[in-house]
Amino acid sequence: MKKYFVILLKIIIVCLLIVIVRFLYVFNYIPHRKYTNEDFGIETFVSSVDKDGDGVDDQSDMLQSVKEYLATNPQYKSKYYGTGYPDDEYGVCTDVVAFGMLNAGYDLMALVNEHVLANRELYDIEIVDINIDFRRVKNLRIFFRNNFISLTTDIYDIESWQPGDIIIFSGHVAVISEYRNKKGIPFIYHNASPYQKSYLEDVLEHYGEIVGHYRLSE
Repeated sequence: MKKYFVILLKIIIVCLLIVIVRFLYVFNYIPHRKYTNEDFGIETFVSSVDKDGDGVDDQSDMLQSVKEYLATNPQYKSKYYGTGYPDDEYGVCTDVVAFGMLNAGYDLMALVNEHVLANRELYDIEIVDINIDFRRVKNLRIFFRNNFISLTTDIYDIESWQPGDIIIFSGHVAVISEYRNKKGIPFIYHNASPYQKSYLEDVLEHYGEIVGHYRLSE
């Protein structure tokens, strides 16, 4: 009987370890091996547009600007700003996209406000507020669908996902990174939680429902 319980205990411990390791891996506490477009024979997309005229195309500019913003280490916290764009050390998921676009020549705050005012019937907004409307996922979902290039939401169509693309989940937004997992599915840059280990994560397969995939220009 004692031997039976020892075996049972060992099985339970092994199962717990498997669950713990799986949890740590899924949530990127255990590093994932990174691959690039080149590893899969995928040509990296380069936009024909340079919105801000800095000599860098929109797609590359978006990716680089997102990385520069995240390098400031914004801490996840939802706050209202009279300036619209956060001016301190805090931020949320939408700010990753907003600052990426801003430094690529697209003022998301102004663009969303302009679209909301011209298309009130599309938005569920009682009181228009330029300082916050562009920081709400539900508004960005409508804005991007009507203003930018819409692409597939099938993550297994790996060639269609390029660094600098914008992805919208049912309640979250992120930007596609230059890295991929062993299946070719891209890592994302995002700010989702104060408990996030890294802004760069391999979570696209299990984060949640994808409702939009967009690109700034062709």
